[in-house]
Amino acid sequence: MSNTIGIIVGSLRKASFSKKLAKSITAMAPSGFAFKTIPIDDLPIYNQDFDDEDRAPESYTVFRNAIRAVDGVIFVTPEYNRSIPGALKNALDVGSRPYGKNTWDGKPAAIFSNSPGNLSAFGANHHLRQCLVFLNVPAMQQPEVYLPDMKDAFDEDDNLKSEETKAFLRQAVNAYIDWFNKLT
Repeated sequence: MSNTIGIIVGSLRKASFSKKLAKSITAMAPSGFAFKTIPIDDLPIYNQDFDDEDRAPESYTVFRNAIRAVDGVIFVTPEYNRSIPGALKNALDVGSRPYGKNTWDGKPAAIFSNSPGNLSAFGANHHLRQCLVFLNVPAMQQPEVYLPDMKDAFDEDDNLKSEETKAFLRQAVNAYIDWFNKLT
């Protein structure tokens, strides 16, 4: 039996470091697991009227079904203004509504934050953890994954250059899988 882990990328930018990291992480899926990126690019800003009036955009339905179909989630996010990007917060909101139909409920998660500088998106990582508590999403505690200096981390083919970074990511992915297996 295979488990599917959804990868949610917090950045919309085509050439984002988070998207490049997600590609690297996806390639690290161990045997018995499939890692699948779930896009958030096409989600209109959440408006409860859509659900109340039974006119939710098709993209909401597609996204909610994609989250329901995965067994766990790895969030890969940059930091915007010491918090998570608005698009990622919107995806959390879309997936948690309508009230009582939280698609995130109970799915084990990991947070991999990154930045082009040396702060490693610490603020985004911890703000996301706060959101996940309310959504009843257990988030892996250790190792904490803060990735600095992503502006210099990739080659011209968007592959990670540093063997040390690759090894750390592999360790983090393996820790998540071990933790996931304990919870499920």
